[in-house]
Amino acid sequence: MEPCYFDYFDAKALRLEYPLGETFLTKFKKITRDQLWQEQNERFKKLLARAWRMPFYQRLWSKAGIGPGDVRSLLDLPKLPIFSKTELMESLSLYPPFGDYLGLESYLAGTAPPFVMHTTSGTTGTPQPLFFGPKGREIQNLLLARAYQLQGLQAGDVVHSVYGHGLINGGHFVREAVLHWTRAVFLSAGTGVETRSAKQVEVMRDFKATVLVGFADYLKKLAEVARENGIEPGRDIPVRMICGHLGRESREQMSALWGGAQVFDWYGVGDTGTIAAEGPDQDGLYIMEDAQFVEVLDVETAAAVADGTPGDLVVTTLFKDDLYPLIRFNTHDVTAIATGESSLGLNLRRMQGFLGRSDNMVKLRGINVFPQAIGPMLSDIAGFTGEFICVVKRDAQYRDEMSVFMEMRESSDELVRQASAMLRAKLGVEIAILHVNPGALAERTGIEIRQKPIRLVDERF
Repeated sequence: MEPCYFDYFDAKALRLEYPLGETFLTKFKKITRDQLWQEQNERFKKLLARAWRMPFYQRLWSKAGIGPGDVRSLLDLPKLPIFSKTELMESLSLYPPFGDYLGLESYLAGTAPPFVMHTTSGTTGTPQPLFFGPKGREIQNLLLARAYQLQGLQAGDVVHSVYGHGLINGGHFVREAVLHWTRAVFLSAGTGVETRSAKQVEVMRDFKATVLVGFADYLKKLAEVARENGIEPGRDIPVRMICGHLGRESREQMSALWGGAQVFDWYGVGDTGTIAAEGPDQDGLYIMEDAQFVEVLDVETAAAVADGTPGDLVVTTLFKDDLYPLIRFNTHDVTAIATGESSLGLNLRRMQGFLGRSDNMVKLRGINVFPQAIGPMLSDIAGFTGEFICVVKRDAQYRDEMSVFMEMRESSDELVRQASAMLRAKLGVEIAILHVNPGALAERTGIEIRQKPIRLVDERF
């Protein structure tokens, strides 16, 4: 009988290697940092051996003067060059259609495992193909289930997901995590294109959704749609928990919109899967260090930064040793390692969460401005719907200027002055504010059709 997807991993063994629920908490309360490092290092050595068999890493590392034997453990990791989506897209261009980072050619004929293929959302350019072997895919799914359970997901919860589907990884990965590794009920609603917003809130009401998962922008919009349709979150929709991607969004505002639900943040990217998640203490995001080795590096110099200092998040995914290994992948997402001890007593490092993208960062008069952070800064302005977009232009004197278009239910010169003053106080630089009517930005941001709405339009080049 020819082997299928399920023959390439042992579900019971994976749960022993990457424990869930109370077993996860028990392990990481007892484990020492030295024991954890040994576990990470053993997994890294397997990952390294796999990577050396792949043309992508052979090219990348030989170009940097690295040969087999130069890197023997995680202690040597800084010797290896970092890479990002740029190098992956070059690989696809040189070796279409799958590039040379998938790694099928490293297997003997007929022995390669089947693979799952999705793409990124294309937020910062052309979508990138993502590849997963069965074992790596299921560990990725398990880690998200672990994060949800850490935040309070229980058997019998009804989970309403607004992650997109199609080629995009997000919706499929989240669905598999809940269905394969928890006992919750999953409602796969998708984006506003897949299931209209008005229908989504009816589905939440009719099936008594208790947990919402998705990106903060669209979840906020759905709360408003519910009320517009006479459906009261918290009363007609019994949501008790939201597990989303908050970044700098106000947890208090999101909770209020959804009738007082608890709100939790988690972080990951398509290439890596889940990297970190808040726990019940809501004191930073716990890094899944048995699965992910995380570095935070200076955006400009790529040197390691001190804990508490923002920088690029660079990840080595320790479990992806079947297909598409990731070693020192620069997400270009900006974060910082949290300082202080865990109030849960877990011997895991914590990070602050998503602070912005370094490849979307705009430098104005020497100040770094992250467009994704603008909306949360303006959240206290009366009448602001939460929808905005930043436009950057270069004037005749080669001076970069940013304008923020913000949707307002009602506006006045005074509110615009307040918004401008708030950004000036928080950022230290003058930014023009322009108000538009509710819904006016939907086409430009893609709020109804994209997992991650567009927040920056760069017209300089």
